[in-house]
Amino acid sequence: MAAEATDGGVGDVLTAAGDAFGDKAGGTSGLLWGVSLAAVGAALGNTDQVTPERLRDAVCAGAATIQRVGKAERGDKTMLDALLPFVDELEERLAAGSALTDAWRGAAAGAVEAGAATASLRARVGRARPLAERSVGTPDAGAVSMGLILTAVGEVLARRPTASAE
Repeated sequence: MAAEATDGGVGDVLTAAGDAFGDKAGGTSGLLWGVSLAAVGAALGNTDQVTPERLRDAVCAGAATIQRVGKAERGDKTMLDALLPFVDELEERLAAGSALTDAWRGAAAGAVEAGAATASLRARVGRARPLAERSVGTPDAGAVSMGLILTAVGEVLARRPTASAE
């Protein structure tokens, strides 16, 4: 609703969505999603065309913000365990010449797999940290939801009128 009520470009919309998400969603993940969306919005701005390269850079900025604010790294059993492989694969696919929609969807599929693979990790930070060894065998909810959300964004990108022209 906050994004729909915002006048302005993509940067303003994503910043409003991030602010609302951070205010309304509970726990650390709400804060992390909020600051990440705001970072993506700031990187994209309001006036320049959103190119595959600019979107890639914006997603990288969002991931770096989550790392900085959440003080987590790959392997800590957090949403980053799906997001960072997504960023890596998106960069690789775009560098290889894939269209944005194909690159995004392929990278999102990898994020889903990476989220599921967190079941083998021991939680080192975040809400599941106190469970430590008992967390092994259960995938991280943040990583799983990250994969699902990235997949949904890929479906939206595929429906864009210009998606077939990429």
